[in-house]
Amino acid sequence: MDIDKLKSAIAGEIDSRYGELGELSKKLHDNPEIAFEEEKAAEWLTEYLEKNGFSVEKGICKLPTAFRGRYGSRQPVIAFLAEYDALPGLGHACGHNLIATSAVAAGVASRRAVDELGGSIMVFGTPGEELYGGKAIMAGRGAFTDVDMAMISHPGGGNTVVMNTLACETLEVEFIGKAAHAAAEPETGISALEAMIQSYNAINSLRQHIRDRARINGIITDGGDAANIIPAHTAATFIVRAENDAYLDELKKKVIHCFNGASRATGAKLKYKWGEHYAAMSNNLTMARLFKQNMQSLGRGIRLGDNTMMTFSTDVGNVSQLLPTIQPLVAIAPHDIQLHTPEFAQIAASEEGLHSMLDAARAMAMTVVDILASPETAGKVWEEFRKGR
Repeated sequence: MDIDKLKSAIAGEIDSRYGELGELSKKLHDNPEIAFEEEKAAEWLTEYLEKNGFSVEKGICKLPTAFRGRYGSRQPVIAFLAEYDALPGLGHACGHNLIATSAVAAGVASRRAVDELGGSIMVFGTPGEELYGGKAIMAGRGAFTDVDMAMISHPGGGNTVVMNTLACETLEVEFIGKAAHAAAEPETGISALEAMIQSYNAINSLRQHIRDRARINGIITDGGDAANIIPAHTAATFIVRAENDAYLDELKKKVIHCFNGASRATGAKLKYKWGEHYAAMSNNLTMARLFKQNMQSLGRGIRLGDNTMMTFSTDVGNVSQLLPTIQPLVAIAPHDIQLHTPEFAQIAASEEGLHSMLDAARAMAMTVVDILASPETAGKVWEEFRKGR
């Protein structure tokens, strides 16, 4: 088996589909759908996979916009993860249109590797990454039980294969007070707004006493109805992040103490709910080195990186706790243009962005060849994962 020739053919498969993949990415970008409302995106992506020989299950894990496409019937099973939800008000300012396009491109191109070397390819449609942790839900419901390895490439402002992410949970908070006329009878009211402000200030004080990589950010989503009414209800959303699950659990308790203290001080009733847990990323260095070599063979420089880099959070971390996983960051924008900005949303629709992420698709598919062609390599991937666990 001439591995280099097979890799070249797989890269050529993506070359031949450049136009249709560009159209798919543009459709996703022009029709942004927020978390768990990605009906058009799921339809277009599954249609593309079915047209190219994948058997597709829609609405998996009781999530209407989630799906699983499969090509092949043997082991090992290597999965590509597609994200396609947009940000409220910003559209595809995280480049999920490109993530989805690169995932299906890598999946379709990898068919030739499966035909010649065995194994199977899966493409998972994973909705709601931005707001609700779709992969975390899917992982909890057994979506990845039969998968051996997973890959996803993320557009960004730098080129690095290995980058850890922060463990994260979202907190939804409410205070219930008692309304009163703010001028005539303020003494009869219980201010839910005072409780929220005290909580906010307590969290600001807490920030002085948390580890460098931990983060606590929040917004007040309901501060009352009118200035002349003591607010009977307030609400807020906070995000708590930490470098690992153990410290996240510790930090969550301290955050709730801030709200409980304000509740006792004001008399307002506290209600709260934690959202889906985003686990910290665990990178598989064996897979990462293969991806790096394949990207370099395409003429694109990318560094391996290291586990000390921690910035954002993603539910890919939940998958990485179950099976060997990589999530390379591929540059499509200058360093001074950040994710989740209107400027990044524009670049996610650019020809340069598409070209970069299709290189990532080529490298992911070529990494499939490396793994399927060598049981020894596949064994090293899993040996590293088991040792890390």
